[in-house]
Amino acid sequence: MRRTGTYATSTTLGEAVQAFVPLPLPPCEPLLAPACFEAGNRAAELALARLSGVSGLVPSVDWLLYSAVRKEALLTSQIEGTQATLVDLFDEEAGFAIGNTDDVEEVTNYLRAFRLVQDNLRDPAGLPISVRLLCDAHRLLLNGVRGSGKQPGELRRSQNWIGGTRPGNAAFVPPPAERVADLLADVERFIHDDSASTLPPLVKIALVHAQFETIHPFLDGNGRIGRLLIAALMEHWHLLPEPLMYLSGYLKQHQSAYYQRLSAIRTQGDWEGWVSFFLEGVAAAASEAERSIVAIASLIAADRRRLLASPKAGPASYRLFEALPMMPRFTVELARQALNTSFPTANAAVKLLEDLGIVSELTGQKKNRSYSYQDYIALLTR
Repeated sequence: MRRTGTYATSTTLGEAVQAFVPLPLPPCEPLLAPACFEAGNRAAELALARLSGVSGLVPSVDWLLYSAVRKEALLTSQIEGTQATLVDLFDEEAGFAIGNTDDVEEVTNYLRAFRLVQDNLRDPAGLPISVRLLCDAHRLLLNGVRGSGKQPGELRRSQNWIGGTRPGNAAFVPPPAERVADLLADVERFIHDDSASTLPPLVKIALVHAQFETIHPFLDGNGRIGRLLIAALMEHWHLLPEPLMYLSGYLKQHQSAYYQRLSAIRTQGDWEGWVSFFLEGVAAAASEAERSIVAIASLIAADRRRLLASPKAGPASYRLFEALPMMPRFTVELARQALNTSFPTANAAVKLLEDLGIVSELTGQKKNRSYSYQDYIALLTR
């Protein structure tokens, strides 16, 4: 059995506990067996290549990104227990009244953190993937929400634990706080030293995610930052031109296996089992995203044909239709702002789309009416 770490005695809440300190990446003694990842890596890379290709089916990749990034934000937050839905997120962006504002705020914080990381990676003067960038993302993630009192943007200075009511009966005790900075520096070196490993990029991402979760460097938000790191590394190693895949959907669907596989690395040295599970997840998530894009492209093309066939259609209704995939819930005032036109012109464009059955009115009122691109939302929330 491979040894993946050592134990250090740590004291917290007056209890002495054995904290796990992982060995640096990559796994060795023995090295990761290529047989465990070669076929899975091929399948996952092929699924990502197909996903990249199919994104050309829609006129604007921004449409796809709008929904894909929100799905990832939502699902990664749901793994941590938030109850927000995709419709809640669309409603919040449209300025509609929503019930669970706290949960939606957590999801929108993840979106902000995601954008910060992406902007840095795409800016020649931006930060590379680094402890500093992850701390900046963490600060945004916990800003003003549950966990905001848990040192946002800072590596933990105290011992944490996972599961159990106290350190002594915890399911897992991560490394002592004073070891965290050095352990993360090792991870950073592994990411940026291309000579350090001949492993394929997807396998390296699997290793980095698991190592990050084992180090558990923050007092809160480790899962979400660890999954954000997956998306960042996909970009860093040019595996997808845009973040069109929402891996958190697969991880949420197989949540107990996700945690068991991470645990088996520490308890049994089973890196192979985790890497296989991760690669299966990437292949499944990429295929799911591909199916979703084909369905969205088909729906939008059919609705556009209906609009073009209408004798009443004009420039305002065409432009409003093109805005719908990034504004699936809206009011006439929102439509007016998006079109930069007068209220009567926007109102007429909305009315035409409603008459054609493309959008539906939600309130049943004569004033302050709200609209939804319902078929599109149904595809996204399926």
